[in-house]
Amino acid sequence: MIDKHQLRSILFDLDGTFADTAPDLAAALNAVLARHGKATLPYEIIRPVASHGGIALIKLGFGIEENHDHFESLRQEFLDYYQENLCRETRVFPGIHELLNHIESSGQNWGIVTNKPAFLTDPLMLTLGFDARAACIISGDTLPTRKPHPAPMLLACGQAGSTPEQCLYIGDARRDIEAGRNAGMLTALANWGYIGQDDRPGQWGADLQFTNPGELLDWLR
Repeated sequence: MIDKHQLRSILFDLDGTFADTAPDLAAALNAVLARHGKATLPYEIIRPVASHGGIALIKLGFGIEENHDHFESLRQEFLDYYQENLCRETRVFPGIHELLNHIESSGQNWGIVTNKPAFLTDPLMLTLGFDARAACIISGDTLPTRKPHPAPMLLACGQAGSTPEQCLYIGDARRDIEAGRNAGMLTALANWGYIGQDDRPGQWGADLQFTNPGELLDWLR
């Protein structure tokens, strides 16, 4: 039985759950493809891969694996471009503002647990204007391990002043649900995120599923 009244902290994945970062990630990938004389990709092809980071995007765009001679230089080129153009089109998803206002006014807190490295996460949260409001911001390199390992989740709990049983973690990828479950948290699937046609989110084992942030807000109420 899910008891939402025991929740003290709502924790979010960043890309594809809290913020719609795919437009800027897609622009970065296509810029690097164009520099190397490659055909750019439609946004609809890139969007489902956006949650999986630079490695997955370079694999998608260039059709090469990590052992390719030029893979790391292409990934670094992508990261450099993205860092310089981090928040041109990125916005929080519709309904996130209202959701955070409700969480805070209810005496709860919220935070971010992402696999995005801190050199991208921190300036992005600052530019979006949420860095000071978050009870915790855990990046992919905050600890030696990252999602789906439970350690980042448990660190977020500690910084938010909650136990795992008092946390809800919401994300749009299998690793998010696995990370939350591994940490003993309630988990929710963000169906508005970067979920591909070949994904089977119904098999990921999330406790809850929401079509948009407004549905999560209604559930919390």
